[in-house]
Amino acid sequence: MKKQRVLQRALSFLLALALVLTCNATALTAHAYNAVAEVKTLADVPADLSGKTIILHSNDVHGAIGRYAYIASVKQNLQKRGAEVILVDAGDFSQGTPFVSTTKGLDAIASMNAAGYDIVTLGNHEFDYGYTQLKANLAVAKFKTVCADVFDASGNTIVAPNTMYTTKSGMKIGFFGMETPETQTKVNPALIQGIKFLSKGDLYTCAQEQVTTLKDQGADLVVCLSHLGVDEESAPDGHRSIDLYKNTKGIDLLIDGHSHTVMSAEKPSEPIGSTGTKLQTIGVVVLDNATKKFEDNYLITLDGLQKEVITEAVTNAIIKRVENEYGVVFAESKVDLNGAKAPGNRTEETNLGDLITDALLWSVSKEGSLNVPTDHVVAITNGGGIRAAINAGPVTKADINTVLPFGNTVAVVYVTGAELLEALEASTYCTPDAIGGYPQTKGIKFTLDTSKPFAKGTAYPASTYYKPSAIRRVTIESINGQPFNEKDTYAVVTNNFCAAGGDTYFVFQNASSQFDTGIVLDEAVIDYVVKELHGVIGTEYASPRGDQTIN
Repeated sequence: MKKQRVLQRALSFLLALALVLTCNATALTAHAYNAVAEVKTLADVPADLSGKTIILHSNDVHGAIGRYAYIASVKQNLQKRGAEVILVDAGDFSQGTPFVSTTKGLDAIASMNAAGYDIVTLGNHEFDYGYTQLKANLAVAKFKTVCADVFDASGNTIVAPNTMYTTKSGMKIGFFGMETPETQTKVNPALIQGIKFLSKGDLYTCAQEQVTTLKDQGADLVVCLSHLGVDEESAPDGHRSIDLYKNTKGIDLLIDGHSHTVMSAEKPSEPIGSTGTKLQTIGVVVLDNATKKFEDNYLITLDGLQKEVITEAVTNAIIKRVENEYGVVFAESKVDLNGAKAPGNRTEETNLGDLITDALLWSVSKEGSLNVPTDHVVAITNGGGIRAAINAGPVTKADINTVLPFGNTVAVVYVTGAELLEALEASTYCTPDAIGGYPQTKGIKFTLDTSKPFAKGTAYPASTYYKPSAIRRVTIESINGQPFNEKDTYAVVTNNFCAAGGDTYFVFQNASSQFDTGIVLDEAVIDYVVKELHGVIGTEYASPRGDQTIN
């Protein structure tokens, strides 16, 4: 039985990793932008590329390091066909799977070094582990990092704003980087103190200055590596790559990231290319050395590609190390922790939900970075995100990863008491029937009266769920033992899925303020069990704590 259980755990871990390595995150993002992408196989690329320079690009790899060997292979293949190849990335390479998060992004750098990247810009998730860690990571990078719109406390850009790449044929290509201003609200503020991110009109002015500088230096072409995206939610602030292009002159190409969009640059309308996420595709931009102009652009599918052996060896070593680490017993549980759907995490408070929300609250509160009193800090996670049970006995990191397999990160949203009440009402609208958004909570004592019908209001945008037109079913008795006030501001520690309005939590999407800590959810639980519980999930978790009363 013990051997069978080990095998089951190993299988569960592999399945969880497969989930993490797929493009799960794209399902959370809706784009109003109508992207167009021409996708080819490597076999469709001309055999003779003499006289060509190719910009090979990626974005939002998010820890899928096992796929770097594919883009390294394509780089070598195109070089053998006679092309000079410049490999670039538009950011968000430091976070997303344990393969990079366990070293706070350092193994992402090692993987990219092996793959032969030349120039990259920064994504918002590069700041998840703090500016100090980012500097340490970039210190070992063999590639050039450019970013023009992020400044340190002294008023200097934190990395070079731009760089000039001169090809063997003498063509000069100027590259500059632009980071999304949303970083300042998507990252734990305590980790980026003193760092300034330009926004709105300043963003356009900064980009135009880079174009002017590079043109004055003789650039034949100017390329912006932009981590801005085309998400509609960024439109009101003018922070999208398409807004940047429309409000500047002289940018010949934008290689974009952030919104996980799959698109190839469309000349002459909007020359913006992006490859999705986790190397779904590989971007290719072909330049003619004689005319010094863009000749073609498209995306390459990974189907049929071979892996480059050196990069594969480097990334496989990282993957195996992390897998071995996750298979090691790190704790013991004295009790069975409920992983069932119904009755369980989608219908009522559970002891496993209590453990996870305890860990959520602890992971953020220990940093001391929240701007409300401690008695106004609570935690919520959606019951549908809890995917397995934990049996009494030895506990491995793989067990925790199987419970929380999606690679979600810990986020914080600031909402009013009224908004918190709306979230609870919407997320229990069909209880006692199961619902994925059912709130597992910490710090909120509430009563749910299932005898009263849900007051169905208007549909939430792009959702199958509805805003309550009145609060009938949920009554918040207290918050951390103190009286609840609808007008007060509360910090809700949750996961980035709920913070983005996932499930029934649309109200969180429109929170007055929010940020993403970058801490992967399963790692937050592991850290809590090790450091706070000293490796023992004790009898205090034998039963739910009793914060929720369902009538």
